[in-house]
Parts: sequence; structure tokens; C-alpha cells
Amino acid sequence: MIENQYAPDTVSPPGDTLAETIEELGMTQADLATRMGRPQKTISEIINGKTAITPDTALQLERVLGVPARFWLKREQHYQEWRARQQEEEQLRAEQDWLGQLPVNEMIQRGWIASCTDAIDQMRALLDYFGVASPAQWRQVWLEPKVAFRHTAAFSSDVGALAAWLRKGQLEAQAINCAPYDVVEFRRALLQVRALTAKPTHQILADVRQICAAAGVAVVVVPALTKSRA
Repeated sequence: MIENQYAPDTVSPPGDTLAETIEELGMTQADLATRMGRPQKTISEIINGKTAITPDTALQLERVLGVPARFWLKREQHYQEWRARQQEEEQLRAEQDWLGQLPVNEMIQRGWIASCTDAIDQMRALLDYFGVASPAQWRQVWLEPKVAFRHTAAFSSDVGALAAWLRKGQLEAQAINCAPYDVVEFRRALLQVRALTAKPTHQILADVRQICAAAGVAVVVVPALTKSRA
């Protein structure tokens, strides 16, 4: 099944549809309120987009208007999602400087993220890549990652490049099916790996991954980004 990716520029509140429906039926807001057993103020707020349609309200509308509850709930869902995306876009526009902190072009060249013509769409692609909801959460999670790695003392790392490199390793590691970690088995695995090191890396990497995965350790090789200095 192919998921519908259509995202309209604007979505009207479900109250617009409700107003049209009762008008076609020759019903006033007061009539609807009486039939539903709800205050007229509540009906007015729904029609004006100030109050959301809840499951209880949707069922009442189904009984009174003959329009299925799922229709009203779906309309409300689409409207609320659209509002949330609009609010997110406003927040992202205020943080576009974040793009300059990341090696976007190099990540695109390596196929790690898609290339987007719109800055906001590019930011969303980066948020998806890093697995965070906002640039603020990216700073909280990735500026001080809990990892250990060898680092040259001659140069300082660019934090954005380092974060992108570490995340790529994390993503590739997540794709490896590992047994539960067992320290004893891992020590045995290291002995097996050591015996393989006489051969070129590209010849033994698959075996190393398999041996270590059986001990609960994911092994990935990710070439460093230009400014990661790792």
C-alpha cells in the first residue's frame, strides 16, 4: 500500500463543513445544539474553529446529521495536524541559522539526507536524520554525546560534522541484528577477530560484524566527515 503524502497548503477547520451541512439541512446552530443536548456556545465555538470535535461530539453529530463520526474525527485530525505543522514551520524559520552548523552539502553528497530546495524542508530532513524534534533538542542530545572515540589533538572537531558522523554510525548499528550483550562472549569474539587481522580489512569486515553481533556488539565502519577530525 502506498501512503498518501499529499500535504495541502491550507486546511479549513471542520466547523466550516459543519456550518455548510446544517445550512443544507435548513438547520440553525440553535437547532443543532438542542438536538445534540449541547450549549449553543459550544456549537458556535466548533463552527468558528475555537473548539475541537471530540469523539463524543462526533458521535452526536453522526446521530443528528447522519454523517459518520469517523468523517468528523478525520476532518479534525487533518486540521489539527495542519495547525501543528504551521506552528512548527514558524519555529523552524526562527532557527534557520542551525543549517549553518551542519555539513549539509557533504551529507547530501554521501546520500545521508535528501537535497531540498526549501530551507524548512531541509531542516525537517535533518531532524529526521538525527531523530530529534527540533534544533533545541538536537543541541541537547548531540552537542554532548555520550561516546568515546580517538581524536587528533592537532585540530578541533566541528560539532555539527562530528554529530552527523556519530549519528550515521548509530543508524547503521541499529540495522544490525545483535544478540544480547555478553561480556564473556565479546572477549572470546575479540580473540577470533584478532586472528583475522592479518587479512585486508575489506575481506574480514563481514566476518567481524557477524562474530561481534553474536556477542551483542554492532560493528560499523563510517568514513569521517571532513571536519569531524575523528
